[in-house]
Amino acid sequence: MAGPTASPMPFSIAHVTPYPWEQENEVNTYIERLTRELSARGHRVLVLAPSRSQERVRASRKALRAARGPGGSGSLLEGTDGGEPRVIAVGEVLDLQPSRPIRTPPTRRRAPALPIDVARTIEELLSTVPLDFVHVHEPFAPSTSNAALRHSRSLNVGSFHAPTERVLSTLVARRFVETFFGRLDARTASLPATAELMGRHFPGDYRLLDDEASTADAATEIEEIYRGLAARRHRSGGDPALKRRLAKRPLIDVDLHMHTDHSGDCATPVEVLLATAREQGLGAIAVTDHNEISGALEARRQAALSDPAHPASSPVKVIVAEEVKTAGQGEVIGLFIEEKIPRGLTLEETVAEIKRQGGLVYVPHPFDRMHSVPDYEHLLTILDDVDAIEVFNPRVAIGAFNEEAARFAAKYRIVAGAGSDSHVAQGLGSVRIRMRDFDGPAEFMQSLRDADILTRPTSLLYVQALKFLQTKATPASAQRARKARRVKRATGGRRK
Repeated sequence: MAGPTASPMPFSIAHVTPYPWEQENEVNTYIERLTRELSARGHRVLVLAPSRSQERVRASRKALRAARGPGGSGSLLEGTDGGEPRVIAVGEVLDLQPSRPIRTPPTRRRAPALPIDVARTIEELLSTVPLDFVHVHEPFAPSTSNAALRHSRSLNVGSFHAPTERVLSTLVARRFVETFFGRLDARTASLPATAELMGRHFPGDYRLLDDEASTADAATEIEEIYRGLAARRHRSGGDPALKRRLAKRPLIDVDLHMHTDHSGDCATPVEVLLATAREQGLGAIAVTDHNEISGALEARRQAALSDPAHPASSPVKVIVAEEVKTAGQGEVIGLFIEEKIPRGLTLEETVAEIKRQGGLVYVPHPFDRMHSVPDYEHLLTILDDVDAIEVFNPRVAIGAFNEEAARFAAKYRIVAGAGSDSHVAQGLGSVRIRMRDFDGPAEFMQSLRDADILTRPTSLLYVQALKFLQTKATPASAQRARKARRVKRATGGRRK
């Protein structure tokens, strides 16, 4: 009898169960059979599970400590591609439910809280081991599966088995759970009733897998899902020849997100912006006014003029850009554009216009619920056209939003960017990208691939208060007088 056919595209995969691995139920049995088949096909496979065995937990944590050492990040995956996946016992937890078939709804009882050490172990493992996929089963909170979904930086697949009403997840903490389910890149259901129930509480595309299929057929269906998701990842590395050429260029500091008084919510004159950029040691800036490029064009014009006050310094390079508000689908920045893009287009139309101009699509603060942002679903529709994602913005009030952006960029291998989003001169350069000097979009993108993002502590309350004082709290006549004084100081009395 022929063995399993080797996969032409082997992946590194972690399957996560919420149930102690010693507990006999249909979910654990399904995972055991499926992961053995995937491993036999050449995939490197881990199973992450709680355990009742202290000895198993100690052994797993010892292996994790070794993996965190120099050169050990892939050690947990070694030998897991020959038909024997490796089970990692992430900690001891109480049984979530008594053993019973998934077709029989279990009796409701309060789920135990997930121990802190279990969640920490999962976080450490997922930040250490290079994985293509984290496949979570029944990822309801609190559970190991939900913790894995929270901390994953890989492509995520969620499998839902039991057609069971989860009171805590569907009623009490629905919005919280819904946020984490938004990180799922694919969803499967074992039964039609499960797909119907999940679709009612957490709308999405639930692929119904044949519950009666053989293990081999089930693995083939899962592989198809994996390959489809992996195909959406961006190519990494870029152009080797261009990379070698850029390696000879000097390093400069770049800020990719800022505003001038050509934005309605900013009072910083172009002259002050350029003067501050020089003072901060920035070699290049992207001027990204809201729904306007006149400020960016003026900044580029002024930056090109010789500055008698700084005759020996190189001029600040200005990238003409615009932060465009779409028709209810968030904001997107076009870098290296020459024509104003009107607000109110759909996200797809805005992206197409950026591309028509030969520009780059840069998504700012993508998961900040306090800004106008594309939701996860709309972001996936333009995934192929996104050139870079802002993974750090100091004006984002909740750090988890920046972390979510970093996770999204990592799993789809999208180039990461950052910017101060400065609306006052004092915030300029509070985050900067150290990268090789560039000329034009192609060199910029290659340089950005190999860049370092540097941050420094800033007071969000302070810069927001300055923004308010300089705009809404100041009468128009006083704003004009203040602008004249600031421009005079920035230019030394010269008019440009």
